[in-house]
Amino acid sequence: MIPGGVNSPVRAYGSVGGTPPVMVRGNGSHVFDADGNEYLDYVSSWGPLILGHAHPRIIDAVRAAALTGTTFGAPTTAEMELARLIVEAVPSVEMVRCVSSGTEACMTAVRLARAHTKRDRIVKFAGGYHGHADTFLVQAGSGSATLGQPDSAGVPKGTAELTLVAPYNDVAAVDALFQAYPGEIAAVIVEPVAANMGVVPPQPGFLESLRETTRRHGALLIFDEVITGFRVARGGAQELYGITPDLTCLGKIIGGGLPLAAVGGRRDIMELLAPLGPVYQAGTLSGNPLAVRAGIETVKALAGPKVYDMLEDLSALLEEGLREATSITEAPVQINRVGSLLTVFFNAEPVEDFQGAMTTDRKEFSRFFHGMLDRGIYLPPSPFEAWFVSLSHTDEEITQTVKAARGALTR
Repeated sequence: MIPGGVNSPVRAYGSVGGTPPVMVRGNGSHVFDADGNEYLDYVSSWGPLILGHAHPRIIDAVRAAALTGTTFGAPTTAEMELARLIVEAVPSVEMVRCVSSGTEACMTAVRLARAHTKRDRIVKFAGGYHGHADTFLVQAGSGSATLGQPDSAGVPKGTAELTLVAPYNDVAAVDALFQAYPGEIAAVIVEPVAANMGVVPPQPGFLESLRETTRRHGALLIFDEVITGFRVARGGAQELYGITPDLTCLGKIIGGGLPLAAVGGRRDIMELLAPLGPVYQAGTLSGNPLAVRAGIETVKALAGPKVYDMLEDLSALLEEGLREATSITEAPVQINRVGSLLTVFFNAEPVEDFQGAMTTDRKEFSRFFHGMLDRGIYLPPSPFEAWFVSLSHTDEEITQTVKAARGALTR
């Protein structure tokens, strides 16, 4: 009935083998499957559940919103409140438009960039994922200035050729693209902390260089903060690293576990959106009242005192424990972490880009993954995804995770 039995491919365990558990319930840092098994969860629905599963504050907000109506197809006061909270929190955002998915947010950002600059090409980075719109489903060629090739059936070659691909953390490659296509590049879109090839932090000077290069060439800088927004800092990676992009894509956390995303940025660019301007974007369920209420409560909860200090302490404790645990194995291991995002790579060398990530020992990861699952720890079923630490995790659960890792690696 469902292709592959899943509604999103990574859920199918194609990278690790075996049959995925079917989940029926979540509570705090734990999930429960249809067979009655309980797991300590580091998937967190791939990032949105920074407060944990079924947080009472979120459940109460969604229940109250549902009692007044699930959707109106008209403006609501709640979506205005969420927009205000986002504008106050994210440094670069002066106006914001809600959509239903991160794919829509990134697609809209690129359309805005093309309209603003009157140029067609964009630059993305190998291993960077910005949703499944045709523009983004391209792979890197043999050189930094190679035109993109379709990375999915059904993507027209002509569309893919407008997307230029550079290695992440490679300043020279980006400069070469601007030299090769003068006056043709509308924008550079980047995950400021790469989190879809596993977690790969930006090297010192990389984001600063992107900001300077795009300004110099009259292109826009788009930060895809669908994962990092409200996670690595309240204002996202742009607050953490002190970089101001022109447009920002948000998702996951701002929906509090419900389908919601947004694109925001400079007023002069955002006012190009219909009905004010010529850039068309619409969505029947954009700004859905239930999702907006969940987002409001999540964003408000993250404004509490020392929230991000707590997340950092928990995540640092996990990283330290995993480093100690992995020291016992003969398999080389690299651990990359930024805030509450973490990936364990089975690599001999530090992972600084997609090429490095792709050299990870997938069989070793698969053995580790299943060893952890057998010990009640639910990890992302791919060596190229981030672990997500939530505020519902405890020091004791971090200790439990490290103990499980030691056992899985010893096996």
